[in-house]
Amino acid sequence: MSRRPGTPRLLRQLNDRAALELLLSVGPLTRSELGERTGLSKVTAGQLLARLQERGLVTVVGEQAGGRGPNAALYAVVPSCAYVAGLDVLPDRIAAGVADITGEIVAEVAVDPSGHDDPVRLVRSAVRKACASAGIGADRLRAFVIGTRGVVDPGTGDVRFSFDLPSWHAGVLAQLRRDLDIPVTIENDVNLAALAERAHGAARDADDFVLLWAGVGQGLGVMLGGRLHRGATGGAGEIGWLPVPGEPLPTQVNEPQSGSFQRLVGGDAVTGLAHAHGIVPALAAAPAPAGGLSAPALAAGSGSVGDYVRMAVDGGADAFLEELAGRLAVGVAAVAVVLDPGLIVLSGDVGRAGGEALAVRVEEAVARVCPSRPSVVITEVRGNPVLRGALVSALQQAREQVFSDTV
Repeated sequence: MSRRPGTPRLLRQLNDRAALELLLSVGPLTRSELGERTGLSKVTAGQLLARLQERGLVTVVGEQAGGRGPNAALYAVVPSCAYVAGLDVLPDRIAAGVADITGEIVAEVAVDPSGHDDPVRLVRSAVRKACASAGIGADRLRAFVIGTRGVVDPGTGDVRFSFDLPSWHAGVLAQLRRDLDIPVTIENDVNLAALAERAHGAARDADDFVLLWAGVGQGLGVMLGGRLHRGATGGAGEIGWLPVPGEPLPTQVNEPQSGSFQRLVGGDAVTGLAHAHGIVPALAAAPAPAGGLSAPALAAGSGSVGDYVRMAVDGGADAFLEELAGRLAVGVAAVAVVLDPGLIVLSGDVGRAGGEALAVRVEEAVARVCPSRPSVVITEVRGNPVLRGALVSALQQAREQVFSDTV
């Protein structure tokens, strides 16, 4: 393993990087404050700031009144020194966003993919629309991350398998990189949701946690030691295939709805469970069964999997929530006994709709069948978690480029 000697150039790069990260995390600082927090002398801190100003990475944003003498200048990172883009790709919609180097989202747009089966053309259109909304050219982007359903090959970076997006095949990533002429990465959508949770949500700064995505489909984002765990083939977290007692094992692994855990907690299963407990929007005019919901509550839902769970919470359908929590606990317990992450975050349509009422029940159900008792909480990420995670990932890449090239 080669080691880089501690040359003055390398030390300046390390100091510059530390200063830039500090300005991003803490906010505007004076020269003296920067020196105190980094351990640099005032002279060295001044030279560092002058160097970063010359490169267009920091600027004076105000003054701080002190004691005697003139006010001290406040320095901050220049937001427009670099931009990144992120995409959340689904069969029926594409969400695109642009953020500046500070992480501020400056544009967010939606694109309808209907009638288009060329992923390269769709992505190019979405990126251009987002950049136009942000008022920048695509050449200002330093990194671009795409979140999509399916398994991403960690060796090639291509989508290895996606039931919902068959046109996303091997070779798409190389075409995107050639066409856009910027660094492009494809990542599993639930992995990106986990990144967003660590940066902005309930797992903020947690090094070990698991995000359980519960909805029409199931997924797992695993964070161990502060790093995403993707597995040897990119298949880590495909919890829908988890064998479950009482549920048949799949006979065709290319049928995503045939996984045992998917059969237990997937969209069809939750809908059937809701119907069994009288949570049926179409029956709003009929008397609610014992333990079910009132007619007004039934009328409020639209019938999507998240709506059923939300109606159950609003209507106090405890029996439904208890049974749903028990089913989800099967997957959570399996993860807990293998990884012991300590923290489980519920996300996806079911997790968001169930809220604290569902999380508490899942935690209690897990404690009954598992020797460890992980804390189960609800996602705190606002907006689109996959898109937020894509921007988090892109920012990590962009900052590595920009902040490591200051000398």
